[in-house]
Amino acid sequence: MSDKTSFGYVALIGLPNAGKSTLMNTLIGTKLSIVTPKVQTTRRRVLGIRLINQTQIAFLDTPGIFTPNSRLGKAMVNVALQAVQEADLVCVLIDASRRSGEHEKLFQVAQQSGRPVCVALNKVDKTPKEKLLMLAGEISTKYNINDIFMISALKSQGTEDFLKFIQHKMPKGPWLFEEDDLTDLSVQDLATEFTREKLFAFLHQEIPYGLMVQHELWKEDTPGKVEIYQRIVVEKNNHKGIVLGHQGTLINKIRVAAENDIRRLLQKKVKLHLQVVVKEDWQNKPQYFQDQGLEF
Repeated sequence: MSDKTSFGYVALIGLPNAGKSTLMNTLIGTKLSIVTPKVQTTRRRVLGIRLINQTQIAFLDTPGIFTPNSRLGKAMVNVALQAVQEADLVCVLIDASRRSGEHEKLFQVAQQSGRPVCVALNKVDKTPKEKLLMLAGEISTKYNINDIFMISALKSQGTEDFLKFIQHKMPKGPWLFEEDDLTDLSVQDLATEFTREKLFAFLHQEIPYGLMVQHELWKEDTPGKVEIYQRIVVEKNNHKGIVLGHQGTLINKIRVAAENDIRRLLQKKVKLHLQVVVKEDWQNKPQYFQDQGLEF
């Protein structure tokens, strides 16, 4: 079978908020990575699997590459660097509406890996054509990369040609995952990610970056119904009050929104229980984030 089949890893790397998670969800055809307008939404490596005929592609959605100032931040960047080393193809995703000078570090990381590199210029629906052509020309000249695609991850523009290119780049070999697998994340991991997405969506300013969600308990005592217990960890006492909201109104909104997403994922009735606890400086204490695939 392996002489007829192909399999490979594709690392999606970029600056924070370039659209990596939106792109992976579009390429996979379902929601695996959480998406918010805030930077550093993706904290862990999220693997999404797409099967096209005899080719199985494992996309690695990674945290944005930035200059970290905490042990958590260093662990997140390390996840992206490890994904590049795993990959058979590195895709540098660029928000074409940003200044091009910010992307130097990405190309260094990609080209130093020795892996084949392609580029996707994202958000073409928001960028003038002249700027796109100029940016593509700069990348081709400066980095000697000619596999450049112009896409809109959000609107699925240009993604079919991009996917065909990736398919033909995958090496011959046996599949690593079952035919109907979509990810290697557990449903518990996905559920905590969905809750964190809602926290990012409902909270403002710096608070989302100072919180995390931990899985506590998963109960399926009744067929077709799941009870999930999660813990929201924040860094400061006043943050706990903000997350809870007046008389618990905000945490209730977050719970209901997360329940809806988890219900769609599981196709079961969901009862979500959320507890908010304070752990000062948890971002510099790896025991709080190592269970999420983040090592330092």
